[in-house]
Amino acid sequence: MKVGSARTLACASAMAAIALAGTGSVSRTLSAQSAAGVQPASATAPLLAEQAFKNIQALKGISAADFMGTMGIMTAALGFDCSECHVAAGTDKVDWAADTPRKVIARRMVNMVVAINQTNFSGRQLVTCWTCHRGRDKPVVTPSLDIVYGMPTLEPDDLVVASVPGLPKPDEIIDKHIQAVGGEQRLASLTSFTATGTSIGFGGFGGGGAVQIYAKAPDQRSTIIEFKDTPGRDASIRSFDGKIGWIKTPLTVLGEYQLSGSELDGARLDAELAFPSQIKRVLTNLRTLQPATINDREVNVVQGNGPGRLFATLYFDKETALLARVVRYGNSPIGRLPTQVDYADYRDVTGIKLPFRFTFAWLDGRDAFQLNDVRINVPIDATRFGRPTSLETKR
Repeated sequence: MKVGSARTLACASAMAAIALAGTGSVSRTLSAQSAAGVQPASATAPLLAEQAFKNIQALKGISAADFMGTMGIMTAALGFDCSECHVAAGTDKVDWAADTPRKVIARRMVNMVVAINQTNFSGRQLVTCWTCHRGRDKPVVTPSLDIVYGMPTLEPDDLVVASVPGLPKPDEIIDKHIQAVGGEQRLASLTSFTATGTSIGFGGFGGGGAVQIYAKAPDQRSTIIEFKDTPGRDASIRSFDGKIGWIKTPLTVLGEYQLSGSELDGARLDAELAFPSQIKRVLTNLRTLQPATINDREVNVVQGNGPGRLFATLYFDKETALLARVVRYGNSPIGRLPTQVDYADYRDVTGIKLPFRFTFAWLDGRDAFQLNDVRINVPIDATRFGRPTSLETKR
């Protein structure tokens, strides 16, 4: 599902209507998945794409979770939404498995991209869908003279292997952030926090969600968004218990599924970075990138390697030293999977500054959160980080 277009919101609205027509029970969710050719996720072993869906050909061998991210890359690169490749997507008569001319072409393009990288770049992923398409179904083939003779738009590389000479060392930038949010001693004492607030989906869709956040050091976190004013609508939940991660949302074909691959690594990093004192421990090979600008404010930029093949770029406000943005990058067969979190509205909570407003964006959606209450070092039961269906408030 493409993020940010009117067509996407229309498709999402139709899918939401389907979700509203159900009861929200686990049995109906699994029935809907079965009708879509989806098998329920195992609590012990994450599903592969070909186990979860029918008629998988070009993307075999990756997890169902990473498969969903790969679909996000395709829609973002081409400017499409689900309905432009899948029969009746966004309705209760969708046929995800049916072959269409665009699905056949997409398979050829996947194989072409893999072959180009293997033949010319020793398998390094230097060519992706985005390389050529840039939001169009047909790549531009002729240069525009306005662009040729205009001011160039320079996009920084995702991955940088070494620090830029002459800039502050990454440890210095991070240490200033640690001091700005409370200092090493106070942050070392932060072992858990809970938060409540509200959420607003992209373009206002999905607004009015009641948010609960639970986090426990070093690596447990869950975010629960419930729509209490909309009976029958399932909650949106992301949870990670330190080993196993889950996503549950009413707006995807999988419904609830267990994370693996890049998605699991990302959930782990999100949970670890919830505690600022851990930044230099969980990210390795830190390097300083060129400074950037976010919302007209200059930021220092630090990049580091996370779990698995994941890497993350952190943006710190030059004036306040507060963390303004984190972008983490996962892997897929056809390009990197970016997930971006923007932070704002830092407030003092018993001597520690925590963001009360943040936006979580990924290739298939975006949620804005406004917190109204944050409590630190409170006891949290381990079940709060479990499988999503067990975390919903029963209504």
